[in-house]
Amino acid sequence: MKCAVHADVEAAGYCRNCGKAMCSECVREVRGALYCEPCLATTLASPALPPPAASSPNPGLAATLGFIPGLGAVYNGEYVKALIQVLIFGGLIAALTSDMSESLTAFVAVGLGMFCLYMPVDSYRVAKARRLGQPSPSVLPETASGQPVGAIVLIILGVLFLLRNFDLFDMEWLSRVWPVGLIALGGYMVWSRTKRT
Repeated sequence: MKCAVHADVEAAGYCRNCGKAMCSECVREVRGALYCEPCLATTLASPALPPPAASSPNPGLAATLGFIPGLGAVYNGEYVKALIQVLIFGGLIAALTSDMSESLTAFVAVGLGMFCLYMPVDSYRVAKARRLGQPSPSVLPETASGQPVGAIVLIILGVLFLLRNFDLFDMEWLSRVWPVGLIALGGYMVWSRTKRT
């Protein structure tokens, strides 16, 4: 077969997009694929997003599976996160069934509800980011200055429960004062947002 541009020269290959026969002078090889000059120029001129990979997760399905602890993360291929979600869910359920004061039980119940809402939202965000070829979003929120708010809250809660295990901290006091922490956290979030604008 002859080249589509040079009729007197034998073809060395075919364009991957249009199938046109090309000689060795006309062919352009990019990552092992052959293209003709017009197709390569068109591809380079249109900076469209690459189509989603066939193996990329479906965000809607990920969000639906996210209502079951750990299943949305497993669907997204995040097995460690799935294990952590199952452990947190089990810990919150165990805390609710234990003998606690009413106010602390209310705090844990609110935490369980928020966690059950967090899992599908996180699964959706991760699946959407992967479908678009972007890095996975951060698990824990950060402030404008990059301080990990979620990590700080977890450390504080861990220290309080550790002190309680060694009878160095009165949980009855915590059961009365925990709303102050929520007010302080909310105030800090409002302050940091107004500071950014």
